Order: sequence, then C-alpha cells, then structure tokens
Amino acid sequence: MNIDKTTGCVTKSSVFNFGSESATSDTCKAASTDTNCQCAKLTGDESCRRVIAVDAMGGDSAPETVVRGISYLDCSDVKFLLFGKKDLINSLLDKYPPKHKTVELIDVEINVTSDEKPSSAFRKGKQSSMGQAIQAVKDGVAQAVVSAGNTGAYVALSTSILGTLPGIKRPAIATQLPTKAGVCIALDLGANIDCSSDKLVQFAIMGEALAQAYMNKEAPKVALLNIGSEETKGSQVIQETAYILKNDGIVSNYCGFVEGDGIWLGEADVIVTDGFSGNIALKSAEGTARLLISHFKSIFMTSGWFMKLVGLMVKSRLKAAFSFFDPRAFNGAVFLGLDGLAVKSHGGTDYVGFANALKFTIKVMDERLINKIKLHKGFEKVKK
Repeated sequence: MNIDKTTGCVTKSSVFNFGSESATSDTCKAASTDTNCQCAKLTGDESCRRVIAVDAMGGDSAPETVVRGISYLDCSDVKFLLFGKKDLINSLLDKYPPKHKTVELIDVEINVTSDEKPSSAFRKGKQSSMGQAIQAVKDGVAQAVVSAGNTGAYVALSTSILGTLPGIKRPAIATQLPTKAGVCIALDLGANIDCSSDKLVQFAIMGEALAQAYMNKEAPKVALLNIGSEETKGSQVIQETAYILKNDGIVSNYCGFVEGDGIWLGEADVIVTDGFSGNIALKSAEGTARLLISHFKSIFMTSGWFMKLVGLMVKSRLKAAFSFFDPRAFNGAVFLGLDGLAVKSHGGTDYVGFANALKFTIKVMDERLINKIKLHKGFEKVKK
C-alpha cells in the first residue's frame, strides 16, 4: 500500500475497492438522498454519498472484529474510513478481504483503551483513532461514526467534537430491544444517571424520531418506564414527565407507564427512562438471555443419548429461538442529541454483532435521523 506520510491517508491508487457487485441486503439497497453530503463536495465523487468513519481500534478484540465485521456485512454501496494502526489493519484486510466494498485506511497510532478513564481519553482527543473518526463526521467527510470502544470516552469525545443539538445538554444512549411484538427503542441506557422531567421529555422526542426512522412507524407508542402502570405510581420526576407528555402534545402517541415486563411484551414502541434504570434493565435482560441459552444447551448436550437425539430433531427450531435472544442481532446504540450521527457497538461483540451495528447505522443514516429530530414538532419547545 502507498501511505501518504504527511497525512497518514491511503493514496487514491491504494484505496481498497473489492468489486462492484450489488448487495442483497434491503438496508443497503436504499440510496442516500442527502444532497448536503460534504463527501461528494470534497472529493467530487457523486457516488460517495454514504460514508461511515470507523474507530478500527475500539473494542475488546479490535481491530480483527472490526475488519471481519465489515467483510461480513452484505453491503456494497457504502465507503468505510478505517482509523487505526495501518500494519495491523493491512494484515487483517488481507485475511478478511471486504469484497464489493470500498475501504480507506487512515493511519493513527494512538487509541483509547477499554479501561481508560474518560478524562484520560479526552486529553488524547483528536489524536486518537476514536477522536479522528468522530472528527470525520464533524468535517463532513463521513455521515456517521461507529466505535466499539470505551463508552464513557466515546460519549465525552463525540459531545465535545460534534456538539449537541439546540436545547440538548447531554446525549442519551438509545438502542433497539427484542420484544414479543418485534422490537422497541429504549433510552437512556447509561449516559444520564440522574434526569429531570425536562430531560426525560427530550428523550421521548428523540426516541419517537428514532422509532419513526428505524421502525417506519408514523406514530409509535411512547411510554415511561415505571414501577407500576397506575397513574399515581412513580417518583415526582416521573409524574411531572407524564403530565407534560400527556397534556402538551409533544409526542404523537403517549400511552402512559409500562413496567419492566412490559418492555419485552411489546406494550410500547419507545421506552423512556433515566440512564441508571435503563442500564440495569438492559444488563439484566442480557444476563437472563445468556442464562436461558446456556440452560437449554446444557439440557440437550450434557444429558443422555435420548435427549441429544431430541436436540438434533428440534435443532432448527432451537436455533431460531436462540437467535431471538442473541444480543448480536440487536447490536448498535445511537447517541441521540448530538449534532451528528454516532453509533456505539458493544465492546465485547464478535464480527457478526459488529456487522449488525453497521447495518443499524446505515438504516438510520439513510433515514436522516438527525434531520428527523430537528424537524420533530416537539423540538421547538425543547430549544426554548
């Protein structure tokens, strides 16, 4: 490869472009219609409208998980900018060639470790692979950034570099969760431990916009997570938030309170809560899913020959059931409230999970999520 020693960028002749065959993924067939994309303006390449900046060094098993995830993703019309250590990434690109994709490598020697304090990561700032990937969105070179790195550092750096939307002080972490009815959007999942009613109202607005973009629902059901469904239950903050959502018409379809089990029963499309409660609910669900999968596997694999035979007979159905509980299938959390699209992948995921985080990113990128939030009817009230 020819690397520009001044900029650290792959030169035009050595950008990886592994074919032009069309992808089969429905998500990746949709073309971006964002005529304000700076990538085309900077490069003169009108086909370069969908660009994702990737922190290649973020995650427990990076950069291998990142490179292999890009290779695994069934999508041909997205360009990936990989920020990280060129020698490591080059060897992995040879091992896992990203067929039918364009990958550009930007050499960055500094990276943020998973156990690094946000304050330390913040001092590294734009010099790190995470910081430079975020900066690519700020500069208009990419439309989104994805990292599986340190969550606290990622929130701090993305907030500093991208800034927040008017009226938003700190972003919320939002993701999709599996439910009996399909999926729901839940936020906040850890960025804001203590929340006022104003902040929860902001979450409801942004969560509704995300559900509209990702779930294609014009009026998704929005609910507050609470200790009971009765109107008298909950803290003062919850009661104040409920009053605003019920009477001010900020969201289209507020449906009241849901309890913890209501998340998974699909009682609402958007679940709004503070980061403390949301994170506990998420981690508890992940732990329960792992327990169930492990338990069922042990029943069929460590029992006698008869149970093993039964296991073989129902293998396909068990596989389908296990996939419903597989957190890799729902990987990808977006920092809502930033003036730019930043998506977080689980740090411990494998290449399949990382590919799904990229797929999630492409979907909300194509649906122009940030614009949907800005144009939301309740956003004008938030700005005031």
